[in-house]
Order: sequence, then structure tokens, then C-alpha cells
Amino acid sequence: MSTKQENIKQLIEEYIEVNQIEPGERLPSEAELSRLFCVSRATLRGAVRQLETEGKLLVKHGSGTFATCPLPSIPSSLDRLYSIGDMIRSAGLREDEQLESIKRMTVCPPDIAERMRFSENEPMIVLERTRTADGEAVAHSINWMPETLAGSILDEGSFSGSLFQSLELKAGVRIVGAYSELTVPSHDDAHMTRLLKHPQATVLLLKQLHYDELNRQVLYSLDYVRSDIFHFWVRRTR
Repeated sequence: MSTKQENIKQLIEEYIEVNQIEPGERLPSEAELSRLFCVSRATLRGAVRQLETEGKLLVKHGSGTFATCPLPSIPSSLDRLYSIGDMIRSAGLREDEQLESIKRMTVCPPDIAERMRFSENEPMIVLERTRTADGEAVAHSINWMPETLAGSILDEGSFSGSLFQSLELKAGVRIVGAYSELTVPSHDDAHMTRLLKHPQATVLLLKQLHYDELNRQVLYSLDYVRSDIFHFWVRRTR
């Protein structure tokens, strides 16, 4: 979504609030809204489509565009891409981390190469961290990135903070989405055992292939998380 469409989206939301448009009431026509906000119809349609996707508008072709009851926000909803740090903070916990290792590999393992559509000769950097909340280990992440991309971030041999932000600010790569598979790790998975600190703790594994604005696969992650801390939700529609 372009910056201009994002601005118009916000203006439409403000218009609905200021004019106290109730759920089920119709908004002005596309032509009227385009004139009101001084934008093209194409830009307006993009903003309206996004609001419809978010459940904030209902578009009935031939009838108009109507306000709806906003859907409740769901923490850790799987249809939104959140970092592990975001999820820890959203739970009201104090985030910290422990760097386990940064490794340079001259070849890419076959399974990773297949997922990322790389040659097995692609040099890779592997970042491994344990994430803590209020002093307890709650997540363990293994991130695979091509050296051509991650070298500028991890050359100093240390790392902390948001990987997403570092990729954007230092490498010019903005991650916009991911294909995520939620699984249960095998009982003998050594990475899982790092998080089994309490009898009631169980572990979930998120296998995530992240892509940028050009739909390039730029990051593959294995995120082990404690299920007594993280709760994932999916909003299903018909």
C-alpha cells in the first residue's frame, strides 16, 4: 500500500469518526470522496479496499460503501506479521535477549536453499538468539540470511535489537510479509529444550519465510516459542 493511499485511508477513518457515521450508514459516493480529499479515484479505491480488508467498510457494488462495526484487535493474530519482540511487549513483559551465535556458512543447507530458492553455493549467515521476558527464556530464534544481504548488519560479530529494523535501516530491505507454518517440534529437538523451564511449558515452532517489497525471499526463521506465554489466533471469514 502506497504512502498516499495510507494517508487517504486515515482521512476516511477520521471522516467516519468526525461525522459520526454509524454502522450500516452509507458514505458519500466515490466521486464525492475523491473531490473532498483531492485525490484520484484510483488512490481512493486503494484506500477503500484496504479498509474493506480490515473489516472497517463494506462495499456493495451498485449500492455504495457502508460503515461497519470495527472488528476487535486480536493480539498475536497470525494474519499480521509481528516480530518476537513485538509479541513480548504486547504481552506487557520486559523484553531482553541473549546472543547465542553468529555463523558464516560457505554453503546453504539443501532444505534452506530449497525454501529460499537459492543455490546451495549461496554463502549464508545464521543468527541464533534466545529471547527473554522478565528474565525468563520464552523464545529461541534461528535466522538464515544470504551473506550479501546480512553482511552489512552482522560484520562486527555481535547483534541486538530488531532484525526487521536493522535490515531496513542498514541493508535497505523492508520485510512486508511472511509465509508461516505453525508446528509442534519433535520431542528430541535440542532447540526446544532451552525453553522447557517449567513442567507446564510446551513449545510451538513457527517456520517462517519472509519476503520483501519485490517478493524476494530474504530471511528464513525458525522461531521456538513457549505456548504458555504466546497465544496465536486466526480470524476466519466465510
